[in-house]
Amino acid sequence: MKLKLLAGAVIWSFASTAQAACPAITLADMQGVTAGAHPQQYDLAEFETAANCKLEFAGNPDAEALNGRIAGNPALPPLAERLPEEPLVVVPYEAIGKYGGTLDALSNATEAGTSDFLSTRHVNLVRYSDDLQTIVPNVAKGWEWNDDFTQLTFFLRKGHKWSDGAPFTAEDVKFWYDNLALDSKVIEKAKDYVLVGGERMTVDVVDPQTVRFNLPAPKPGLLAHFATHFGQGFQAKHFLGRFHPDINPDADKLAQEAGFESGYKVIAAYYGNSDWTDTPSPLLAHPDKVAKLPASVMPTLESFITISDTTEGRHYVANPYFFMVDTAGNQLPYISEQDEVYINENEVRLLKLVNAEVDYKAQSLQLSGAPLLLENQEKGDYTVHLRPKIAMHAFSFNVTSADPEKRKVFGDFRFRKAMSIAINRDELNEVAYFGQGTPQQYIGFSPAPPFVDDKWKSFAAEFDADGAKALLDEIGMADKDGDGFRELPNGDKIVLNMQFATQGIAGQVVELVGQHWANVGVQTTVKEVTPDEYRSAQSSNQLDVGLWEKGQPLGIILGNNELWVPPFENYFAHRTGMLWAEWVDSKGASGVEPPDYVKQLIADINTFQSTPAGTPESDKLGARLVENMVGNLLFIGTALTPDPIYHRNALKNFVEFKTASYEYYRTFPYRPQQWFLDE
Repeated sequence: MKLKLLAGAVIWSFASTAQAACPAITLADMQGVTAGAHPQQYDLAEFETAANCKLEFAGNPDAEALNGRIAGNPALPPLAERLPEEPLVVVPYEAIGKYGGTLDALSNATEAGTSDFLSTRHVNLVRYSDDLQTIVPNVAKGWEWNDDFTQLTFFLRKGHKWSDGAPFTAEDVKFWYDNLALDSKVIEKAKDYVLVGGERMTVDVVDPQTVRFNLPAPKPGLLAHFATHFGQGFQAKHFLGRFHPDINPDADKLAQEAGFESGYKVIAAYYGNSDWTDTPSPLLAHPDKVAKLPASVMPTLESFITISDTTEGRHYVANPYFFMVDTAGNQLPYISEQDEVYINENEVRLLKLVNAEVDYKAQSLQLSGAPLLLENQEKGDYTVHLRPKIAMHAFSFNVTSADPEKRKVFGDFRFRKAMSIAINRDELNEVAYFGQGTPQQYIGFSPAPPFVDDKWKSFAAEFDADGAKALLDEIGMADKDGDGFRELPNGDKIVLNMQFATQGIAGQVVELVGQHWANVGVQTTVKEVTPDEYRSAQSSNQLDVGLWEKGQPLGIILGNNELWVPPFENYFAHRTGMLWAEWVDSKGASGVEPPDYVKQLIADINTFQSTPAGTPESDKLGARLVENMVGNLLFIGTALTPDPIYHRNALKNFVEFKTASYEYYRTFPYRPQQWFLDE
């Protein structure tokens, strides 16, 4: 049996051959038209059949002017030559929108706290619908698995074009995989999600609209990966390929004529050295360096493209070749421009939101800011939704600290347990979370699948200050100098340096937990830093305590193993055991060898990803993953809480999110392409 999701190809024409106008349906008023195979969207032929009509098409009246602001773009052809032959028909939530306006957004800084804004333009091969359970077509028109999940075929849209008008084909998917994701000169270490159990896949171009991933072992979660991850499964071969020596023998010569050392240096300038799709565009700030290059920004399939990039922020215009239309035939997005401002100070961000200077904000809003935002809703003419998170604020200890005496203590389970039971989670919930949280331990999966035994939610999560003191006594941490704080077993003074960034955790939470630890005799100091400062310290193994949100759903874990392999997440999030990671990456040549339970985690996550979810074997593996992760307290949880999501009331077709979790909102389950401004 094969799982196949693909509507039949169809050639369509424009208004000159239209027979009957289609009903401009919305989710609020479907006008009797039956839903399609996928929630809230249709393939073109599917919609026309369901509505018994021929769809006429129209575009943004300012498209030509917007296109003129995209460096390197040719003159704009007619809409018939810009849309795919099979556009994705999107059903708006409440109303057919109107064109124009600028979406004002707020980010911490480049690469720091931009996921919510990235989501307003991001696309990938597939995506999750609003229920966060159903995967639906996006860039890809459909997909097909073989029987044992070792072959995944994607079907693309005929006539789909990049933002510069060049054809988007299966070659762009193969180019991304072979020449970027797997090329160590572009990305030094291949990400685990482009591998299966550490082994590479192969990618075949079947025809221009069909591309096939061949897996060395089953990995059913590969599809879910493409539905949630920022790393896009395609890049513009026609644009970047000319600078890749495996594609163009004259790549270096071409690059040198443009003033670059090599073709790889040009690729680094355009693409960066990672899969993060929200890096700055350095060529925009150096127009002198792009005189002999095709453009300052590489083409995109996203709904917006960058046209300026400075240390203060970025500006975007709508992609005139975007592949989505609404049910009235209007090309999306409705909004013409986006403006992003960088503000690192939490208090300044909150003030801008209170003053309604921002249209939408989710990431980096902590529950601690909710009272101020809620108090000013009516005055500012905006709405704040408090939505549950799937991640929680968590703490970790640097089990591979560069200080050998700290490493001994942090690596001792008794110390980690003492620090966990020293936290008064009920007080934390009442004071820092306004009683809105559910205190519990970090359990790896969130929300918890059925195979997670409820006992892990309360494991070492009860408040027991005396028990914590007894454990610290047991490992030899005593107050030897009489200052009220314990020393390390060898007598060295220890002060836990708790550096935090408000993007990842609320300052009030850090301060309160720091006080709980001080109450059992472990001295702490709290300091707020920028997200990039925090990440730099974490990457260089300089942190005593990791402080960030942590938690991912089953759908992401099935395609991405990083929560279970040292350092237990990526650069942007919560990590520990950096020297364990070095040992794993170097196959034991350097770093610190991890304990056996960590090796078991690595083996189990790879097998887990190759096993169909919901089977007894999968559930057994999942249960053991939880036991080894939670039972060893590598990460110490606090409580599951809600967080605010903010939008101005002038932003229409905005619905209440199911969750305030960057794991999802960076990949737009809530369809910002059909947002519009009514003012």
